Amino acid sequence: MPRKTVMGLSAQLKDKLIQQTLERRLRHAGEPLAADLPRHISPSVRDIPDAFCRFDLHPGYQQLRIIKDGGERLGIRSPFFRQHEGSAGATTVIDGRQMINYGSYNYLGMAGDPVVTAAAKDAIDRYGTSVSASRIVSGERPIHRELERALADVYGVDDAVTFVSGHAANVTTIGYLFGPKDLILHDALIHNSTLEGIRLSGARRLPFPHNDWAALDTILKEQRRQFERVLVVLEGIYGMDGDYPDLPKFVEVKRRHRVYLMIDEAHSFGVMGAKGLGIREHFGLDGNSVDIWMGTLSKALAGCGGYIAGESALVEHLKFMAPGFLYSVGMPPPVAAASLAALQCMLLEPERVQALQANGLFFLQQAKAAGINTGFSSGLAVVPAIAGSSLRAVRLWEALGQRGINAQPVLYPGVPEKSARLRFFMSHAHTEAQITQTTSALAEEIERL
Repeated sequence: MPRKTVMGLSAQLKDKLIQQTLERRLRHAGEPLAADLPRHISPSVRDIPDAFCRFDLHPGYQQLRIIKDGGERLGIRSPFFRQHEGSAGATTVIDGRQMINYGSYNYLGMAGDPVVTAAAKDAIDRYGTSVSASRIVSGERPIHRELERALADVYGVDDAVTFVSGHAANVTTIGYLFGPKDLILHDALIHNSTLEGIRLSGARRLPFPHNDWAALDTILKEQRRQFERVLVVLEGIYGMDGDYPDLPKFVEVKRRHRVYLMIDEAHSFGVMGAKGLGIREHFGLDGNSVDIWMGTLSKALAGCGGYIAGESALVEHLKFMAPGFLYSVGMPPPVAAASLAALQCMLLEPERVQALQANGLFFLQQAKAAGINTGFSSGLAVVPAIAGSSLRAVRLWEALGQRGINAQPVLYPGVPEKSARLRFFMSHAHTEAQITQTTSALAEEIERL
C-alpha cells in the first residue's frame, strides 16, 4: 500500500479513537456529543467542556441564577437596579411614588443643587462633555487643575490628582506603587477596591482586626524588617458599618515602624469635622501626618471619580506612570466642575455638614432606643440595621418600601450572611419627622419578621 494511503489510514484511525474517547467522556460528564458540536470546531479541542466556553455556564453566573431563581420561588422582588426618576436626596421618586430616601450618598444635597448644576452646565458650554483624550496628551483642561488645587488645599498637602473612577483610584495607586517585595496591611473591613489593588500589586497582604491599632503594632513588630515598602490602609468612615478608626493612634504606629499610611475618605470627607474636611479635621491632624489621602467625588462632592492627595513626588509619579491615570481618558469637564462647585459650597455652608451630623446622631439614637441592632455605627452618615440573614434583609427592604421608605439591603457575599443588613445613608435634608417615622417603621417590621 502506498505510504500516502497508509498515513491516511493512520490519521483516520487516530480521529476515530479520539472520537470514541470524546464520546465516552462527554456522556460521563453530561456534555453534548461531539457529533452535536459545530463542524468547524477542531477535533483536538472537542473534549473541552461547554462550561469553559459559555458565559451562561460560568460559575459566578450560575450562583447568581440560583439566588435569583430562589427569590422568585419565594415571591421576593429584586431590590437591585431600581430606577430613581430624578435627583435622589432626602426623598426620591421610584415607580412614580415619592419615598423617604436612605439609598443615596448625596450626603450634603449637592447632587441637584442649583449652583452645582449651573457649574456643570457652564463647563459643558466651555469644554464640551468629554476631553476626548488622556490628560497627559490632549485631555488636560484648566478645570482639572482647579479642582486638584482645591483638594490639595483642604488637605494641607502639596498636590492632588483626580481619576475617572474612585474604585480605579485605589486599584491603580496601590497596584502600581507596591510590588512583590512589599507588605500591605489593611483593616479587616476594608473596601474591595483596596483588596483588588493589593492583588494587582503582588504584595503580601495581611489584614488586622477592625480598628485595632494595637494588633497592627504587634504585626509590624514581627513583620516590618522582612519587607521593603510597607503600606497600612484604613477608611475614614467604613461604608458598611458607619464607624471610624482612632487615627492619631494609627499615625503613631506608622511613624514608629517607618511605614506608609493611606486613608480612604470615600465616606468621611464632607461628613466629619466642623467644616466637613474629613477625619483629619475631626482629629485636628496635620495633612502631612498621612502619606496618601484618597477620596471619592461621588458622595459629598456630587460628581464621579476619585482623587489622591499628598506630597508632590507622589502625585507627579502617579500622573506620569500609574496605568489607571496614564491610559485613561481625562475626567469629563462637567463632572470636575460640579465637584469643584460642591466643594466650594461646602466650605461656604458648613451648616450642611452640621445638619448631616445631627441627623445621623438622631437616627442612631432613635434606632438604638427602638432596639435595632446598628452594629458599630457612630451615627456619622451611615447607619446599618443588622437583619441577620439575606432573606430577612430583603423582606425588610420590601416591607419598608411598602411604607414609603427606601433603604437598600446589603447581602452575602457583600457582608457575612449573619450580618446581612439594610444600610441607611443620611442626608443633611432629612427631617426629624422623617427619621422618627423611619425608625418606628423599621422597629415594627423587624418585630413582625
